[in-house]
Amino acid sequence: MKLLNEYLREKFGCKVYKVSLNGGFTCPNRDGTLDTRGCIFCSQGGSGEFASDPSLDITRQIEEGKKRVRSKTGDGKYIAYFQAYTGTYGDVETLRRLYTQALSHPEVVALSIATRPDCLSYEVLELLSKLNKIKPVWVELGLQTVNEKTAVYIRRDYELAVFDDAMERLKRAGIETIVHVIIGLPGEGLDDYIRTVKYVCDHGASGIKLQLLHILKGTDLEKEYLQGRVRVLSEDEYIEILRECVKYIPDNVVIHRLTGDGDKKILVAPLWSGNKKRVLNRIKREILNL
Repeated sequence: MKLLNEYLREKFGCKVYKVSLNGGFTCPNRDGTLDTRGCIFCSQGGSGEFASDPSLDITRQIEEGKKRVRSKTGDGKYIAYFQAYTGTYGDVETLRRLYTQALSHPEVVALSIATRPDCLSYEVLELLSKLNKIKPVWVELGLQTVNEKTAVYIRRDYELAVFDDAMERLKRAGIETIVHVIIGLPGEGLDDYIRTVKYVCDHGASGIKLQLLHILKGTDLEKEYLQGRVRVLSEDEYIEILRECVKYIPDNVVIHRLTGDGDKKILVAPLWSGNKKRVLNRIKREILNL
């Protein structure tokens, strides 16, 4: 298996860190185009709790992000990561301005954009393709699951065929694609997780993120959890599921994430995930043999 750090060192020749940015986007699941409630698990910050202040321009956000990284790790190069909400959901000229500003930073070696597969118009893909000739551009798609029943429950609000089409168009545009998968969604089991992982890898993903389901304050999922309608995975269960899932990830698909840590200020459950260092050490020891 190939992990992200190894891939980045091979590609860029140095240690590379992600800097989370906020482009001030919203989402069709929030602005009334599809819904106003967002996905059932999505926080009010649109999964951008670790992103910078959207009132700052992109260059300033990158500088602020660099300070946070350097306080923990030291020098390196950076990936500009538009993390909050839907990073291609805007008019093309606004997107061009934001992306170009990020890519023009001398220490940024790549651009990564978290988005939905139904928010990739022809004009947006044309822009991304052009920028990809300047520095690498990655698109991160939130698939979460291939189980259509679960997809309806979490209010993903697009069908699997939309994901398939986006993957094909991104491939034709020569853009690397990372797909997000959530482990622990209500009603799903090991067979669902394996089926999703295999589907992602078989449909041309360059990378994959395996993310533990978190229950976050203010979400509709929190309401269901507090009513006893949703259970979360134990640490042992999660480790065992990961152990099985990684068996189906080929070497040409980079593993970008094997866990995740929700913002502790809004994390309701599972609380064991808040100790990210311990969880990562266990993953390294029991799954990666490091």
